[in-house]
Amino acid sequence: MSRKPFVREVSKTGWYLKQPRYLRYMSREVTCIFIGAFALLLLCALERLSKGQAAYESFLAAITGPWSALGLLLVLAFAVHNTTSWFNVTPKAMPVQIGEEFLAGKYIVGAHYAVWALVSLLVLFFAGVL
Repeated sequence: MSRKPFVREVSKTGWYLKQPRYLRYMSREVTCIFIGAFALLLLCALERLSKGQAAYESFLAAITGPWSALGLLLVLAFAVHNTTSWFNVTPKAMPVQIGEEFLAGKYIVGAHYAVWALVSLLVLFFAGVL
């Protein structure tokens, strides 16, 4: 009789590629890197704004260009992916019980999307776009 326990081989780099559930999880986690980089960019903008108009205008000139626009669109796409994936998981993480029954997940997800759309419209209104 062998005293060695059975140890299943697990790839250190590709374990999440074997199941779609793990792949969705990892894609949601990777988006946080880009959202964090955008948060740092906003902090840099705030720091430049505190130093005066000339410093802020030089910051705006530095991020104006096609590569910056492409990077910001990439961050926006990752932010939308992160948000939608979290909204779709919400019924499992936050089930709503009414009496003995649980509210169907589609209503919870729908409420999240409705509030997201309302807040987006309010932001666009206060920004002067609408």
